[in-house]
Amino acid sequence: MHEPVVDNLARPAPAPLSMTTVLDSLNAALHQALDADPAVVVLGEDVLDPYGGAFKVTRGLSTAHPERVWTTPVSEAGMVGVATGMALRGQRPVVEIMFGDFTTLAADQLVNHAAKFRWMFNEQVRVPLVVRTPMGGRRGYGPTHSQSLEKLLLGVPGLRVVSPAAAGDPGALLRAAIDDDDPVLFVEHKVQYVTALWSSEPPAELEWSDAAGGAIVARVRGAGPPALTIAAYGHMAELARLAVERLAFDHEVFAELVVVTQLAPLDVGPINTSAARTRRLLVVEEGTRSFGWGAEVLARIAEEAGAAVIARRLAAPDDPIPACGPLEDLVLPGVDDVVKAAMELQ
Repeated sequence: MHEPVVDNLARPAPAPLSMTTVLDSLNAALHQALDADPAVVVLGEDVLDPYGGAFKVTRGLSTAHPERVWTTPVSEAGMVGVATGMALRGQRPVVEIMFGDFTTLAADQLVNHAAKFRWMFNEQVRVPLVVRTPMGGRRGYGPTHSQSLEKLLLGVPGLRVVSPAAAGDPGALLRAAIDDDDPVLFVEHKVQYVTALWSSEPPAELEWSDAAGGAIVARVRGAGPPALTIAAYGHMAELARLAVERLAFDHEVFAELVVVTQLAPLDVGPINTSAARTRRLLVVEEGTRSFGWGAEVLARIAEEAGAAVIARRLAAPDDPIPACGPLEDLVLPGVDDVVKAAMELQ
């Protein structure tokens, strides 16, 4: 088995309606989806109780719905292929790939099958498939279990890619993905599972509001006019939040944070609206810098705003991720890196 056993996050199962953390919200959403719709099924490696998945997102599901929660062999291509067939037959499968690094093994099923059948068969079929998977590092799992590979599947026609954040409502985002009649790649950062939702434990220094396209726009409460826009998603949005607070209180630089949840198809409207006010844009992501989400955001902003916005991107270097904690910290961008990059734009 190429995935290591990961039980570091083991803890008592959350109540199905608990909404304290990102993990609780996602788990509750799966319980609700299974309760509400007999067409919903969940499948993946080690998703059955008492284990409940490597990161516990599926805990309690097989106990409540033993006939619709299935454990699978170690074959990402196989489980996504089977789920695609189930979707074609009217079910709504939710597949858990234990580590996002192995989404690559299911790429053929996603890119050449699930995402294409609607067009290939002239709208006579739909593929309501959700593939959930944890991406990202910061846990010392090394170069093959710590990557942010979602950029490999951005821009695939017919495939929607979303990433929950503590700033929003992860459970609602997952329920919307399950209700979607087209395939969705649902990217969850493994560190963020235990992050408290802003709605449950509001950051004392921030105020925020919803924007178009599922984005959230946040600022330090009572701050002056923003002089910088920071755009991020997933766990990097949480690190960017800490950087926004530090910029305000340590440097008196006021930034507006745009937290994006839908990565593809990309709607840069909320980012562009903010950048048009601040005239400075920093895009941050955990994945490698070249050919990534941040590069696409900057390209779209350049097309729409031209030279009116000064912009740069912050991401990991184009290197494998070390297993050694201190070296991993050097490779992956952190709060200090966000602050430094922001100050260089002033």
